Amino acid sequence: MTKSLPMSAVILAAGKGTRLRSALPKVLHPVAGKPMLEWVLRAARAAGCEHIYVVVGHGADQIQREIEADDVTWVLQREQLGTGHALLQVASYLSAPTTLLVLSGDVPLVAPETLDRLAVGARSGWGSMVVAEMEEPGSLGRVVATADGTLERIVEVADATGEELENRWINAGIYVLPAPGIFEFLTRLKPDNAKQELYLTNALTAAADGDRRLALVSLVEAEEAFGVNDRLDLARVHGVLLRRKAEELMREGVTILDPSHVVVEADVEVGRDSVLHPGVSLTGRSRLGEGCTIHQGAWLKDAQLGDRVVVEPYSVLEEVEVGNDCRIGPFARMRPGAVMKARAKIGNFVEIKNSVLAEGVKVNHLAYVGDATVGENANLGAGTITCNYDGVSKHHTEIGKGAFVGSDTMFVAPVSIGDGAMTAAGSVISKDVPPGALAIERSEQKTVLGYAKRKLERRKTRKQ
Repeated sequence: MTKSLPMSAVILAAGKGTRLRSALPKVLHPVAGKPMLEWVLRAARAAGCEHIYVVVGHGADQIQREIEADDVTWVLQREQLGTGHALLQVASYLSAPTTLLVLSGDVPLVAPETLDRLAVGARSGWGSMVVAEMEEPGSLGRVVATADGTLERIVEVADATGEELENRWINAGIYVLPAPGIFEFLTRLKPDNAKQELYLTNALTAAADGDRRLALVSLVEAEEAFGVNDRLDLARVHGVLLRRKAEELMREGVTILDPSHVVVEADVEVGRDSVLHPGVSLTGRSRLGEGCTIHQGAWLKDAQLGDRVVVEPYSVLEEVEVGNDCRIGPFARMRPGAVMKARAKIGNFVEIKNSVLAEGVKVNHLAYVGDATVGENANLGAGTITCNYDGVSKHHTEIGKGAFVGSDTMFVAPVSIGDGAMTAAGSVISKDVPPGALAIERSEQKTVLGYAKRKLERRKTRKQ
């Protein structure tokens, strides 16, 4: 983004959000994988702001704990007396004249390009503000413009007349304003309105009355002005952000078969020629290479996938690394610390946790591999389990290259299986197995001839 003029950002994030009916501070409610406030901070950074001040009130301690932002100065609004009062709290933090980009912590959809236009608009006068025309403005403040397209006044809905409510031009709550110039109008404010608050909008109207020219910058996409006041708004904003991400990926060469039923969060990267099927969720900082196929219902969080990886339906991958040409699922689970090297495969109802599967390893059915290292081209049969926990500590299992593990083998860790070794089906292996050896641990089979037939006859006799 072009930096049009030096600015400091002020984000007003002190609202309680009572209509959300939540103990969580309003600006911490997540949309598309991030708290609302994180999205607004991104916008401020993209605008090239030299300093960022966030005004907090309700839930201030929790907000500061949850938002990791070394570049933010937190400003406490001890009493929530309105947006004008909130902005006024920043005055004592400014040691020199500056230009303020004022954003609302509950308006997370504003695009960097819009902020650039806003900064350019401020050059022609005292300041600028973002407006949008909406079919159903609802509870948003209305903007009345002069003949030359500058601000005449802003009317809050609670104080608007019937005629003013018919106006569909709304205030998006995003401004570029001079400091200390704006503060002289803020200090004159009186709570003479329905909410008994000090409105920033009243200060802007007073500035316009005092011949301060505020340019109006209209949005190309009215959705950028969407704010969040209740759970319905939260869902709407969440949907917009997901749609934007999906469109970005499709333009970059990713196939998304049904964008309305796919979740891809902001920090996710997907390589070209990858295919996302309906019901897929890619979250956190997941990264997919080129040519991957993620089938229906798969959920990935902070997963790192190489090229040409196939994730079959309803598999779960969290904090894992997967090499090129691997195949996972269906109904597989990879837990944190799981690593699959190139061409490895895990099948249906297999769970891998804190383990490394080397190149070409196969774990095809109904197995649990935890705290283990599995060597190249080893094959683990159905029902294989590493018994890694003794009730106090976790222990490691090592399975060598080319090992063949029979179905329903249990490894009681710590234990080591040598290269090329085999285990017989149904064995409980609690001792190390040398390379190339066969380990068998099962009781001798006993066959009692005629037993089943005699037992059935006794049952029939009792019923008579």
